[in-house]
Amino acid sequence: MQQTALNLIAIAIFLMTLSILLGPLVHIPESVPAIATFSILAFLTADRFGWEGKGLTLLLDTVSRFSSEHRDRVLRHEAGHFLAAYYLGIPVTGYDLTAWESLKNGQQGVGGVRFDTEELLQGKKAGDRQLFCDRFCTVWMAGIAAESLTYKTVEGGGSDRQKVTDTLAILGYPTRESRNKQQWGELQAKTLIEKHQTAYEALVKAMKIRTTVAECYQILEKERK
Repeated sequence: MQQTALNLIAIAIFLMTLSILLGPLVHIPESVPAIATFSILAFLTADRFGWEGKGLTLLLDTVSRFSSEHRDRVLRHEAGHFLAAYYLGIPVTGYDLTAWESLKNGQQGVGGVRFDTEELLQGKKAGDRQLFCDRFCTVWMAGIAAESLTYKTVEGGGSDRQKVTDTLAILGYPTRESRNKQQWGELQAKTLIEKHQTAYEALVKAMKIRTTVAECYQILEKERK
């Protein structure tokens, strides 16, 4: 998403510059590029300091939704998270597939699968911290694994990688281990998805029509038997 944002801003700047250069030739009033530039800068400033970047996120999300491949990538990415959490015993509390859905559900405007991380926070104090680390790192990397399995390339996952780093910090591991843990978690997640491919495809179909978390669990339970 960050790269998309930079690309969009670069295109906007290019178009404004082009309009300034070609304006006199095509009889565009000089005030038009100036107003457009001021409006874009005002929006970006207000979004950055007033809305914490949510406005640009919603704009980019709206533009991206016109691509059927993008919608499918998001769906399969989030289904990967959901499936891994289910089989590793981490409760799923909800999911959103668009920034708009996220805002409507009282979240921060970034779609995704939401988990009950209370167990992770308690894992630093009790239990096998290696087990907690392995489980959560696999879940965070499962979206990237799902994309990679389907498309051989990955477009999302920056925030997921950061969550692996955050998980290591919570459990007392050095953050320099993050890259190795990401690779390990992605491999584990790929194996898990491939092992339960039928369940994964059933989950993708269910999430596409916004089936509730409880009903998704029932579908996975059925596929598990």
